[in-house]
Amino acid sequence: MTNRGGKREGAGRKAGSGPHGEPTTTMRIPVSQREVISDFLKARKQKISATQPIGTKLPALDPAKQYLPLFSSRIPAGFPSPADDHVEDRIDLNEELIRNPPATFMIRVEGSSMIDANIYDGDIIIVDRSIEASDGQVIVAVVDGKFTVKRLSISRGKVRLLPENPDPTYQPIEFKDGQELIVWGVVTNVIHPVK
Repeated sequence: MTNRGGKREGAGRKAGSGPHGEPTTTMRIPVSQREVISDFLKARKQKISATQPIGTKLPALDPAKQYLPLFSSRIPAGFPSPADDHVEDRIDLNEELIRNPPATFMIRVEGSSMIDANIYDGDIIIVDRSIEASDGQVIVAVVDGKFTVKRLSISRGKVRLLPENPDPTYQPIEFKDGQELIVWGVVTNVIHPVK
């Protein structure tokens, strides 16, 4: 008989002695989601999530599928053609718009600084936190504690956030020493009504 293995009285971390001051629990997660969840927990620890903008919407992690008909013919945006009413398939908009549900959130845009990127006041943008931001992408970022949506520009070691509106009241955000940029995610889709 050996004393190794199994539960030992008094062993391990004392309940409530962790960084959150409360007992812990074991949770199984998919290996593919480990980094996403780790990033989320780091953000919470840094209290970034406390500044999460009002109006943020998280997609359901296990949404009910809502399949809509997809017609096999394409509709021309030029000259009219006879309509083909043959339904080829059914699609779920969650599958079309959301690549990584646990890392995705939606938020409504306020303002007109991104109209040339087809992002208008009142639109809902879909943001994926698992995509690493790179030059030229539209991102949601926190600058000096405030949220913004802009195009990321990285050129010759300089990082800037560019508006997409020719109006001179919208100026690029250029970073100086001591200014902090936190990228919250990359914009993957925009939902807006046809006007």
